[in-house]
Amino acid sequence: MGLMILEEEENDVVLVPPTNFSMVEDGIFRSGFPQPSNFPFLDTLNLRSIIYLCPEPYPEENLEFLRSRNIRLFQFGIEGKTEPCLSIPKDTIMEALKVLIDVRNHPILIHCKRGKHRTGCLVGCLRKFQNWCLSSVFEEYQRFAGLKSRITDLRFIEAFEVMCLRQCLYSIIYQYQGYGSNKRRLLYKEEKLQKPQITSV
Repeated sequence: MGLMILEEEENDVVLVPPTNFSMVEDGIFRSGFPQPSNFPFLDTLNLRSIIYLCPEPYPEENLEFLRSRNIRLFQFGIEGKTEPCLSIPKDTIMEALKVLIDVRNHPILIHCKRGKHRTGCLVGCLRKFQNWCLSSVFEEYQRFAGLKSRITDLRFIEAFEVMCLRQCLYSIIYQYQGYGSNKRRLLYKEEKLQKPQITSV
């Protein structure tokens, strides 16, 4: 997650991943907020899309990076909450999941500010959709959240009803297509696709 990769060239370039960076699975990555120093590393991912989970405007420097590489930005403004009475908005997570599981948006990076709570909730709900057992979902969340793990986030993930997502995405089909091997991929049926909202960059 915090590794620095040295690329040996005429002029050595140090590739620095964003804070809390990790691969979720093939074509899906997670991290904290990317800084300009992380752009060379992001280039190596060949990103097609970014899911941004904060309400604040995207910095112009980051937008310019996305524009120059034709990367789409999907923004879902979720407030960073610390009060126990406030929870993650279920409908917003549901919309973000629809974008996340559409492989036409892959490779895709999910990030919030530090890659802990909001990102952890979205990944946790994805894991429930993938039929992970709850203990494994919680272990992954806590690995990234560390000492700042929030019980409200864990309760949200536990209560999240993936059946709603499956019903909402009745148009998703399984298709085998390969990156060197046959593997199951999720794709929308073209004739029933609802276009997700895309933030202009």
